[in-house]
Amino acid sequence: MLSTLHPPRSLSRFPRYTLCTLTAQSSPSTTPPPHSQILSIRRALLSRQVTTTQLAESYLTRLRLTEPHLKSFLHVSDAVSQQAHCLDGKIARNEEVGPLAGVLVGVKDNICTVDMPSTGGSRVLDGYRPPFDATAVRKIKELGGIVVGKTNLDEFGMGSTTEASAFQVTANPWDVSRVPGGSSGGSAAAVSARQCVVSLGSDTGGSVRQPASFCGVVGLKPTYGRVSRYGLMAYASSLDVIGCFGSSVADTGILLRVISGHDRLDATSSKREVPDFASQFASINLLESKPLKGLRVGLIRQTLDDGVDSGVVSLIRGAASHLEELGCSVTEISLPSFSLGLPAYYVLASSESSSNLSRYDGVRYGNQAAVDELNSLYGDSRAKGFGPEVKRRILMGTYALSAGYYDAYYKRAQQVRTLVRKSFKAALDQNDILVSPAAPSAAYKIGEKKDDPLAMYAGDIMTVNVNLAGLPALVLPCGFVEGGVAGLPVGIQMIGAAFDEVLKILIAIDILI
Repeated sequence: MLSTLHPPRSLSRFPRYTLCTLTAQSSPSTTPPPHSQILSIRRALLSRQVTTTQLAESYLTRLRLTEPHLKSFLHVSDAVSQQAHCLDGKIARNEEVGPLAGVLVGVKDNICTVDMPSTGGSRVLDGYRPPFDATAVRKIKELGGIVVGKTNLDEFGMGSTTEASAFQVTANPWDVSRVPGGSSGGSAAAVSARQCVVSLGSDTGGSVRQPASFCGVVGLKPTYGRVSRYGLMAYASSLDVIGCFGSSVADTGILLRVISGHDRLDATSSKREVPDFASQFASINLLESKPLKGLRVGLIRQTLDDGVDSGVVSLIRGAASHLEELGCSVTEISLPSFSLGLPAYYVLASSESSSNLSRYDGVRYGNQAAVDELNSLYGDSRAKGFGPEVKRRILMGTYALSAGYYDAYYKRAQQVRTLVRKSFKAALDQNDILVSPAAPSAAYKIGEKKDDPLAMYAGDIMTVNVNLAGLPALVLPCGFVEGGVAGLPVGIQMIGAAFDEVLKILIAIDILI
């Protein structure tokens, strides 16, 4: 049965700020859904029940208490209190404030921010401060959001554990001896530990969805092109997307609407109209016995085979049964090309990264080695600036693109990508959403797979196909398996057709459970 998010019990000794009391006296007809922190914050601010300064200080206090244990952030803004004070002034003067007013947002450190360092988790950019905000960050600021800081990540997004960061290893809030997932592990851990309300991550092969599953939060990877990539440090340009983390589907939907839309600075951003996801609350009759009647759900058989922990399989099948109770028609489907996606992804992603990361040469970007000769400048700057995982993927990609191997690797991987797209399209023609685990297991111990890159890559098998096909997918917490202090969360992945972020359906589920 799908479960609501619970606060990490392993951090229960820290005071948890909650907005539950702020709407206690509101009338039922006007109270926002209780699971949406963003809507609750807005209502509390506009009704003068709390100030932005008080909210900000509550989150900052929790961040200071938890951060020594978690290490979610690489940098915390020193302007949070000032921005909160400015918002309080606007509210006091009855000026219009945006939908994210008073909402503290964490931003993954490979997304550029003009007023804070943006390192991509790499020594090669240590101390780098961009002269501009990424489009997604600019939109958040324009609508009242407060960027609380930059979250930790695997270097340039290359990793699945956040252990490949050049600066620190982030811990999982449910059990600090375990990884939070990656590469957006810092963003997921920050939301899970209530260090911020929502956060931005990036997803190239599952880097939002897998850490969402490990940390027990909601993670949304939008359709490729839904959100501008301007200001996102490129890893694999045909796969990269900016995604959202929240403690509810409603919050991720609100954040997605804010950052979505066409951007003239990104030629790959779509000109499709952005729907008002939050308004879809009103179109669902929550009093019906089967509110999701008629919804066709396909359970991907290949994601429940050998290699997936039995506890994860049990939870996913239980969630599918609960969807049937809500009125869905659930059938097992087969995607024969599913297993081909993982090797194709790593060929394509590594090939694109070998090209994208060539800009970090010590001349145009990055820290410069103190040498007199040009070849040594390039070699030494990269040798000292890049970590082992980044070097590994650059070498793999350069090899795949080299003369004599291009057809055997890169070209064939592109052909597999076409097969994956076609198989997903055929499946989504027959089903409204597809369902699978977000990862083969719950979070594992820090260091367990650090020296076994192939085992780490294999953990991405549930997510990479979605990036190859450019489709949207959302991960919801669906239960717990044994492990850690009090159980470890597991997420269910729901995949929709292009530009159908399926939030209407999933918001209904989020309310009903």
